Amino acid sequence: MRALSIVGVIAAFAVLLVGSALVFAAFDRTSHSASDTLRPFLITTLPVWAVALAGAWALLRAPTPSRDA
Repeated sequence: MRALSIVGVIAAFAVLLVGSALVFAAFDRTSHSASDTLRPFLITTLPVWAVALAGAWALLRAPTPSRDA
């Protein structure tokens, strides 16, 4: 089960990396300067990566022992 979770997280981050590259290409296609590309790219992708990292951490962290005894 743990190995399946790790494989799923790796696959999800691979898709996220490809998606980020495509988003960067879309912003870069119509921009005239570096700030026209980087600012919208960061505003768009940083929240997505933050949620993905938080989700991966929550999925892969060791379970805490419950106090229900």
